[in-house]
Amino acid sequence: MTPTLNDLCRIGEIEFGHLVVDSQPLGEKARLFLNDGSYIDLWLSRRLQERFGFHWERRHLDGTMYRYDNFPNTAWRDIETYPRHFHNGSQDAVIAPPFAADLLAGFREFMIFVETTLTASGNQRLPGT
Repeated sequence: MTPTLNDLCRIGEIEFGHLVVDSQPLGEKARLFLNDGSYIDLWLSRRLQERFGFHWERRHLDGTMYRYDNFPNTAWRDIETYPRHFHNGSQDAVIAPPFAADLLAGFREFMIFVETTLTASGNQRLPGT
């Protein structure tokens, strides 16, 4: 069965509840609000099975953004995992993703990346703080 945005939100809220404070549907995507004031937008294609995008927006906090997606942008066709690619800190810093190709496993690994990045930077807030 193909995962839904609701499935991804539940994973975020349950497995990463120490990071995710809320989720909200936003038309064709969903948003996970994180405890440091950043958010992750989740997108799944309704037409093309397995087409996805996970975008962690932090530009309002520290100027960075991270996105794991498989939109076939020809600018990234030289990346060995094309069309899968990872925007590592900015729109133009694109590398092969360090995440699984499987949608659910890749989402979980993306969330672990978020958790690790927040912990390393000291921006993660503990529950109740």
